[in-house]
Amino acid sequence: MPPAKKRARGYDPAKTRAAVLAQFGHVREALAGLGPEQLGLPTRLDGWTVRDLIAHIGMAVTAVHRALDVPAPPKQTVTVAEWPFSTAPRAAAIDDFTRGLTAGHPDLGAYLADTDRSLRILLDEHPGSRLLETSAGAMPLADYLVTRTVELVVHTDDLNAAVPGLDVPYDRQALAATTRVLADALALKAPGGSTEVRVPPYAVVQCVEGPRHTRGTPPNVVETDPLTWIRLATGRLTWPDALAEAKVRASGERADLGGLLPVMV
Repeated sequence: MPPAKKRARGYDPAKTRAAVLAQFGHVREALAGLGPEQLGLPTRLDGWTVRDLIAHIGMAVTAVHRALDVPAPPKQTVTVAEWPFSTAPRAAAIDDFTRGLTAGHPDLGAYLADTDRSLRILLDEHPGSRLLETSAGAMPLADYLVTRTVELVVHTDDLNAAVPGLDVPYDRQALAATTRVLADALALKAPGGSTEVRVPPYAVVQCVEGPRHTRGTPPNVVETDPLTWIRLATGRLTWPDALAEAKVRASGERADLGGLLPVMV
């Protein structure tokens, strides 16, 4: 008998909406304290300044606006856990769009304020079940908002890395959702039950082909904290560096995830 198919992880729509608005609010507050010199700093995203990065964060949120502006597709074609695999093929288009936004919105504060205001209106008008045609495929609005937490948290971390002392906070629910999405993406990329990946307090997944663990301590275990996991899963941190810096603990012959990461670029 084939193994039972895993049920897709569920996300509370109200908590997701609150998380998106909260994390976007943290970015807006941070922007208010940045001067021209800081906005011109380089980031770890090739060729992007802090100004470009903030414009891109606005773009990630207004993707909801653009998707709601076209007719709903007939059926869902992509899940939240599959979404991370869609970003790499669109890298060049994302870069072009971001640079256009930077040039077209010299007042980033006004741009983000308008984005926040219009997003709230749209979320009040549309149910979470409304299907969206996104660049990754068709999915419900409630699910697409989960992917927005990933964009916001990952790029908040990019901002903090670029501007010394900025320390933009992470909304707890947004951080949790991002951790879970990227962990579930790994489980899809490397299906199996021989290795347990733990990212307390938010996620535990089993992955990698091999003997399946059923009880007791798994023979292959990887454990790390949420931000380290997010950096590993998105290519901001390499597996060897994480091990060398003792930011990840890995035990067992199938606990080397170096060849499976990143899951999203």
